[in-house]
Amino acid sequence: MANRKIIACLDIDNRRVVKGKKFQDVKELADPMELAKKYESEGADELVFYDISASVQQRGMFLDLIRQIGESVEIPFIVGGGIQTLSDVQLAIEAGADKVSINSGALKNSDLLREASERYGSSRIMLSMDVSQSESRQWTVFAKAGMEDTGLDALEWAKKGEQLGAGEIVLNCIDEDGMRNGYNLELTKLVADAVTIPVVASGGAGSAADITEVFEKTNAQSALVASVLHFGIVSLLDLRQAARGALNEK
Repeated sequence: MANRKIIACLDIDNRRVVKGKKFQDVKELADPMELAKKYESEGADELVFYDISASVQQRGMFLDLIRQIGESVEIPFIVGGGIQTLSDVQLAIEAGADKVSINSGALKNSDLLREASERYGSSRIMLSMDVSQSESRQWTVFAKAGMEDTGLDALEWAKKGEQLGAGEIVLNCIDEDGMRNGYNLELTKLVADAVTIPVVASGGAGSAADITEVFEKTNAQSALVASVLHFGIVSLLDLRQAARGALNEK
């Protein structure tokens, strides 16, 4: 647990950084290159570029934009969105991705995780999960930017992802996404306890206290943050201090 990280997230649509709430009411906010450089200079441990509409629109990634950002930052750079085939994984890595995050592509073809991890190493392949809780309180995996309920149990999918070779899981709670009420600790704890690979908590960060809480109360090893940074609610310095404080108290 000594390496708990803060990951700054850039959700991209129409080549711009965007943010919504629970995947709805998405608004354009800023230039991705500008924010990438800003968050690196302020101390983000890693940066993630999520093309949120590539899979829905069935189009390719913005490879030129990925390449520009990858060449401009030195911190680990994660790319996700529109990764449907092994060729897509290769294109993302060639464009500058240190890690590739796979969501809908793995749901369509789970062997993609195995093939990608065998070729590039599990440390470079992440399984991204968008999860929501049903009325029966089951945690279910969603595809296509939260629009398609797959019916898959989130815990079982996380375990299978690890078995297939994913080296890390990005666990996003749709119910908390953009709400700034804190991470869903129940979901994060369930998944982090069910697998042995690192889990990135995502969806709901609203304060430095939320970072402290998710690290103290779950086994998540990283925390993904977006709107709190985009809207200047809290600084990366405060988030990093909260992560270090939680680590010291463990």
